[in-house]
Amino acid sequence: MSEFSVEWLDLREPADKAARNKDLLQQIQSWLSRNPTPILLDLGAGTGSTLRALADVQAAWRLVDLDGRLLEEAVSRHGNTHKLAIYQQDLTRVEQLPLTDVSLVTASALFDLASAAFCGALIAQLAERRIGLYAALNYDGITQWSPAHPLDDDVLAAFNRDQLRDKGMGPALGPGATDYLAQRLRQAGFTVYIASSPWELSAQQQSLLENLIPGIAAAVNTQLSSEPLQDWLEFRLSNIDTCVVGHQDLLALPPS
Repeated sequence: MSEFSVEWLDLREPADKAARNKDLLQQIQSWLSRNPTPILLDLGAGTGSTLRALADVQAAWRLVDLDGRLLEEAVSRHGNTHKLAIYQQDLTRVEQLPLTDVSLVTASALFDLASAAFCGALIAQLAERRIGLYAALNYDGITQWSPAHPLDDDVLAAFNRDQLRDKGMGPALGPGATDYLAQRLRQAGFTVYIASSPWELSAQQQSLLENLIPGIAAAVNTQLSSEPLQDWLEFRLSNIDTCVVGHQDLLALPPS
């Protein structure tokens, strides 16, 4: 799976926090309150952003990530305030995930990077064990810029194609992740809730945009002509106004 730095994760977390659907967060808290000692397993946990998003939930956490540096950072931030267990392992080995006694599996900005095979294998485990799923901040393929540039639609189409390549977990579902998860989870008997959770960025998030824009350009540079793309890149960096990046949050609750 692609590596992420602590700096990038910290840079995007305020936008993620603002975007998360608050109704689903409240629903999670209400559902978990029925269990006096819930255990939550966070996939691709990074430095613990999902834990921080669910700070009001009294739970034990199992943080799973392939990157040991990120897990160490999570422990340094939360090891003294939360009951944590960390697991440095490959997420795609679903059969090895520490799912025993878990109430809810969580993940943030993960499933659009994941493959159908991974999602199917995970859902099978969740259904067998009657474990819920909170999958937040899945990219939905929509990005809107203001002011507009003539190449915006071409860049978006190329970026969405790039989102389907293998990111380390097999051919990625990309913008189709939420729909795929919802379909498979409903087939397995889960009750599924989906809510919009877009990034709504402006000049107040200039540092994030100054990292995001070149990242998009780099992702599409093999698909688009260099001169028009360079013009788009320079225009975007010189005209940081507003940008909406679509995401969706999903909550799936198992049969009673």
